[in-house]
Amino acid sequence: MISESSSFVKGMVLGGLFCVFVTLIGHNKMGHGTKAHHHEHHHIQAPNKEDVLNLSEGERLELSHSIRVYCIILVKPKDLGNWAAVKETWSKHCDKAEFYSSESVKVFDSVVLNTNDMWMMVRNAYKLAYERYKDEYNWFFLAHPTTFAVIENLKYFLLKKDASQPFYIGHTVKSGELEYVDGDGGIVLSIESLKRLSKIFEDPDKCPEQGGLIWKLSEDKQLAVCLKYTGVFAENAEDSEGKDVFNTKSVGSLIKEAMANHPQQVVEGCCSDMAITFNGLAPNHMHVMMYGVYRLRAYGILLPPPL
Repeated sequence: MISESSSFVKGMVLGGLFCVFVTLIGHNKMGHGTKAHHHEHHHIQAPNKEDVLNLSEGERLELSHSIRVYCIILVKPKDLGNWAAVKETWSKHCDKAEFYSSESVKVFDSVVLNTNDMWMMVRNAYKLAYERYKDEYNWFFLAHPTTFAVIENLKYFLLKKDASQPFYIGHTVKSGELEYVDGDGGIVLSIESLKRLSKIFEDPDKCPEQGGLIWKLSEDKQLAVCLKYTGVFAENAEDSEGKDVFNTKSVGSLIKEAMANHPQQVVEGCCSDMAITFNGLAPNHMHVMMYGVYRLRAYGILLPPPL
């Protein structure tokens, strides 16, 4: 098992790499970017770094106000430690973050869903998010409390994506004929996808609340089935080098795998420089990641002024 110090080292590495780009993160302009016919492909990449570097300051400022990310974190009372860690760390970087809980918990504010079933939690959280925020946010990011997310990297990835198109993004997995986004790595829906999803929720034959075959599937598979009926398909998110940016494992696990498979190139073999999520983190490791990504700076490296 990888120690906390390994996570600390990787956090520092990611932090140094991330700092070069954190102030270049843009926001998407509606009507500009990937078109719907691209969705026949199930792998989409982040923009080239050069494209962002060539943006003028005015263009970056304009873009920075057009992508609005609303974060949905699903929690249960047993998650109190991670709940507190997420609240204190990465969720502060969302344009708005809310915790959707299975039941009321006195120590934290949350949107109470009054169900312990994960599919019902996902379903109800999306319904409420759409009803309340469809006119305020154009990207909706759903995560578990064991997930650490770098929201700036998410916005960088979405730089040239058009939220009026049906995007459903994350780490994709194939299960038989069904391709779905693994919830452990986080799920991103554009406002168009959420709009379609909210409509299919009203069709019990295609997207039932319970009962039937769909009820036997995990919540992320059930979501994919419902979205498929609307013409929205899962797409795997990759950086410009083809590396996954949504990770369903922790940094420690990925380093351990890289050490075994690529001992001469542990950092390169581990993770993307522009990784968006890691999963399976304990609360203390979230704080280590927060330090590495957002606070650590390498002396002598000049950074552009923040937006």
